[in-house]
Amino acid sequence: MKLEEIIKGIVTEDIKGDLEKEISGIHIDSRLIESGHLFVALKGTQTDGHTYIDKAIEKGAVAIVCETLPCSMTDGVTYIKVESTEDIVGKMATTFYGDPTSKFELVGVTGTNGKTTIATLLYKMFRKFGYKVGLISTVCNYIDEEAIPTEHTTPDPITLNKLMGRMADEGCKYVFMEVSSHSVAQKRIGGLKFAGGIFTNLTRDHLDYHKTVDNYLKAKKTFFDGLGKNAFAVTNLDDKNGLIMTQNTKAKVYTYSLRSISDFKGKVLEDGFEGMLMEINNVEVFVQFIGRFNASNLLAVYGAARMLGKQNDEVLVALSTLRPVSGRFDSMRSSRGYTAIVDYAHTPDALTNVLDAIHEVLRGRGKVITVVGAGGNRDKGKRPIMAQEAVKQSDRVIITSDNPRFEEPQDIINDMLEGLNKDDMKKVLSIVDRKEAIRTACMLAQSSDVVLVAGKGHENYQDIKGVKHHFDDKEVIKEIFDNE
Repeated sequence: MKLEEIIKGIVTEDIKGDLEKEISGIHIDSRLIESGHLFVALKGTQTDGHTYIDKAIEKGAVAIVCETLPCSMTDGVTYIKVESTEDIVGKMATTFYGDPTSKFELVGVTGTNGKTTIATLLYKMFRKFGYKVGLISTVCNYIDEEAIPTEHTTPDPITLNKLMGRMADEGCKYVFMEVSSHSVAQKRIGGLKFAGGIFTNLTRDHLDYHKTVDNYLKAKKTFFDGLGKNAFAVTNLDDKNGLIMTQNTKAKVYTYSLRSISDFKGKVLEDGFEGMLMEINNVEVFVQFIGRFNASNLLAVYGAARMLGKQNDEVLVALSTLRPVSGRFDSMRSSRGYTAIVDYAHTPDALTNVLDAIHEVLRGRGKVITVVGAGGNRDKGKRPIMAQEAVKQSDRVIITSDNPRFEEPQDIINDMLEGLNKDDMKKVLSIVDRKEAIRTACMLAQSSDVVLVAGKGHENYQDIKGVKHHFDDKEVIKEIFDNE
């Protein structure tokens, strides 16, 4: 594609060089540049792409988009100066990859908790309906059956558009995507056209990046502000921020709720560890999920499917056949009679939701033993709160290592313990080794008890000093079960 086509519609401040050049690739990472490529210099949170312009040219870049022109410019290279590379890179990527979101229905899911579950269940549901479907999620990206590993909830704008271009080429009719607050704030979704958006809930998370809850909320809200008049917005009426999210959107707004009159109304009639009987818009349906937070997630799935034109009965039948997403309330039964549950809960609210769900089923007929930690190099303020929430609803708590990253695991544990008083500490153990912590919890469990292992869910690694070591909570539990 010619350079002049790629920058069509982009406001430029200065252009040095030829716009007739043929561009064979576009990147924000100079290491990926090859001959004939365009390099976009982004000012990121860790590094400034402007310092890699020379490196990109050495590797074959024939055009540079930047915010500051270099003092010395290379002959034969075209330089395009813009006010903000972050603002335009998504639009350029969309153009380069053929405007993929004009070729399928794209639905974004945002909120603190529930994004992965909702996006993945919609992906599975629409595949059951017989469509080719794409998924962009924390766990894994999919182009119909093809799994594509992921490192971020929402990829960078070039990776994202390239992936969506493949989805369009493969004939996907629907794509469901987790939209993180980072991706909105960093304009990673710029240029994409959404058919609809879903809001789950908003609680404390990512304050290491956003600094305040208000900034975090505004990032989420910006997604809905950007929806077009032909799009839909499905929002959670049970969350105090549900209507705030959609107050300035041009999209048609629909609500879901377990408590209030809404477009998509639900109620939990019966529950157990094998699933729950729900009523959705006055029709009873048994689903293979546990807890009110999952009931809320299923209402969002139901609402989005209806907005995408599916009939009531076919949506309810599909809901009844769906199973939980990997690492989200994954339950296993020990031969000794206790239940172990692995869940991704890594925020105070998510942990509370999972423990609430366990108690709704247990009803005092067994004890709850919780294994929990907190990630390193992330929001330290939530660490003592995580410990408090665990202690509040558990009979025993083992505080352990999660993904310490570049922090010392014991320092993270100490931060968590600071939230506890002397009485709390009577039912708390701290064991740095996560495998040993899980083993101890299982040893303490009696028949009818529940062991909750929280924080990592689907992850199959521990991030320690920049190295990802293989570690899977479910594998550890299965090994313990086999030796009981």
